[in-house]
This record gives sequence, structure tokens and C-alpha cells, in this order.
Amino acid sequence: MGEAPPHKDRQAADAVVRQVALISLAVNVGLVLVKLLLARVSGSLALGADAVHSSLDVLASLALLAGIWLSSRTSREFPYGLYKVENLVAVAIALLVFFTAWEIAATALAGEATPLPFSGWVLVAVAALVSVPYVLGTYEVRMGTVYHSPSLVADGKQHRVDVLSTSVVFFALLGRYFGLPLDHLAALVVAVFIAYSGWGILKDSMRTLLDASIDHETRDVVRAAVLAEPMVTGVKDLTGRNSGRYIFVEASVVMKPTDLAEATRVGERIQARIRDQVPNVERVVIHPEPGERSRVRCAVPLSDLEGTLSSHFGEAPYFALLDFSVKEGRVQRKEILSNPAREMEKQKGLRAAEMLLAHKPDIVYAKQSFAGKSPEYVFESARIEMRTTRVETLRELTGVIEAELAEEGDRTG
Repeated sequence: MGEAPPHKDRQAADAVVRQVALISLAVNVGLVLVKLLLARVSGSLALGADAVHSSLDVLASLALLAGIWLSSRTSREFPYGLYKVENLVAVAIALLVFFTAWEIAATALAGEATPLPFSGWVLVAVAALVSVPYVLGTYEVRMGTVYHSPSLVADGKQHRVDVLSTSVVFFALLGRYFGLPLDHLAALVVAVFIAYSGWGILKDSMRTLLDASIDHETRDVVRAAVLAEPMVTGVKDLTGRNSGRYIFVEASVVMKPTDLAEATRVGERIQARIRDQVPNVERVVIHPEPGERSRVRCAVPLSDLEGTLSSHFGEAPYFALLDFSVKEGRVQRKEILSNPAREMEKQKGLRAAEMLLAHKPDIVYAKQSFAGKSPEYVFESARIEMRTTRVETLRELTGVIEAELAEEGDRTG
């Protein structure tokens, strides 16, 4: 079955992601310059180390931009795109996070030989810097989540971790200002949190690199979108995987008997429905398969709960759904549905027919013909058979259907 074209907003989404990455790069360069200036003016080695730490973020931002640029390219060697480059970049960022954690822990354990003098205004300047990476990181995580960019989310989480490292520098300076050397213990605690954050980034990225399945919630949405198609009677197999911020879906679906042209149109409708309900779907492949006819579901309009057939389809207060076993030729299940379309002022027949589509009947019985009426077009498009009957009660109709199935079984048997 053919595949649907990429989402029309793909280029716009890529442009937004690149813009956010450029903002991240500019802010990181600014942080490095400001911290180096403060370290030079104050003579603080701690601030100098934090400036070196921020320079790692500059490298991460450059890697982020390169990853986003490469992930939007395709070639003959990579016909499915280079989307996983974003996940590789996220892994690289995770490794930088681990290095940062080790750097802070090693510094804390080594201690400092002599206290470093500094001016009091440095505390105010460092305190002002603490909020910058948090605001930037929160913005990146939010935009990365909206546009499904794993490298942007990873970069944002890394920046929020930077709040902890800059806070360590601030409290180290504050403690030294008051003669309380508490910064080493605090640095060790922060290093643990940093390493834990890096593990989360690494784990999520490795799942995608190893072709782990999409999450259960997304899978359920895709399955529901497939089953919403009236021509589909079941889903035999459904797989989905992430590649960068994009999703690839493949499904084997059981369809009602039809020709190739109609099966192609059904597949296109399913693809469009999946793209409408699941963001960033790059490719959808539908494999139609014929299903074995084990049961026949019949829908019948009723005028009351006692089983009297209604003469008016759209105005019928109830509908009966009867499931017949093809093998046994007997009714296996009966369900009575209320007809919400009855309360509408217009298009009652059309709305009632659309309501029945969700229950996937094979045959719809009525006392009046559907010829030229709106339900006829609804049922024809879903390959639902329409029959008229002269019987008055559901019990009589059940007997008629069972007799027809028995006769059909005798012919085929």
C-alpha cells in the first residue's frame, strides 16, 4: 500500500527548532564571556571553572545545530533520512553531562589549598546568572516537546542542570564569604543529580537508536485511528518506532472484501487519519489483508424495546445489533443501542447511519428502501449491505437470518 507524503508543516517545524537552537548558542556564548570577565575581575577560580563548564554548553549547542541540520537531509545511502542524528547528538550531550558531574565531584573531593579573595559584588552578579540557564532550559524543553526534538529537549535539560552547578559556585562563594566551607558537600550532592539527569537523557536516546517501539499511549491512538475506518474489521499487526523526532508506522489490517483500488483508498484514509491525530509522523505503511468471515453483524431499527421493527430509519428510537455465527448459523450476541440522531431536527437518517458505522455492521435491515437517500451513500462507501424486510418483529427477523445462513452453509458445505 502506498505511503502518505510528509506532513506539510515539516519545514516550518524545522525552522522553529533551528531558531531555538541558535538562541541557545547565543545565550551560551554570552554566559561564557560574562563568567570569564567576572573570574578575571574577581580572581575566582570557581568562576573560571564554571566558565569552562559553560563552554561545554557552547560545544553542545554547535553539535545540536549540526544534528538538526543533518537530520533534515536525505540521500541515496540514507533513504529513510538521518533523523537519528538528533538522538546521537542527545547521547553526546548526555556524555557532556556525565563529564560535568565527574568534574564537579572531583573538584569537591580535591578541595582547595588556599581561599581566594573576591569582591562582594561578585555574589550579586553570580546570583543574577543563576536564573539564565533555567529560563533558557525550560524554554528549550517546552519547544523541544512541542516539536518533538529529542536533542532540543536534551539540551534544555542540560541547561537546567547548569542552574545547579552555578548555584554551587554561588553558595561556595557565599559560604567562604562568611567563613563556612560547605560547598564541597553540596557539590557532591549536585553531582549525583547531574549524573541522574544525564542517565535519563542517555536512556531515552538509546531507546530510539535501538528502534524501541513508540510509547503505549501513541500506539493506542494509532490503533484507534485504524479501527475507526469502517472498512477495517481488525488489526493483525501494528508496529511503530521513533527516529529522531519523527515516527514511522506500519500496520497489517483486516479489511472487508474489496478490490485493489478501493483498498488503496482505504489505506489513504487511514494514513490521513493517523497524521491528523499523531504529530510528526514521517511514514505510514498499510498492508491490507483479507479476513475470514466468521460472523455476520446485522443492524435493525426498532420502535420499542420489545423488538418491534421501526418503519422509519432515522427516527427509530433504538437499533438492535445482532451477531450471527457463520459456522453455527445462530445468533451469538444481541445489543440494543439508543439512537441519538432521533432528537435532531435535520439529517436524522444520515446521522443514524454514521452512528452505526462505528459498530461496523455487515448488513442493515429496514422496512423501507434506502434508494436515493443519504444512508444509502454512507453504507455503500463502507461496503455495508442494505436489505429490506417485511417482518414485524426482531424475533421473526432473527429466524429469517438464521435460515438464510443455514441455507448458505448447505450450499458451501
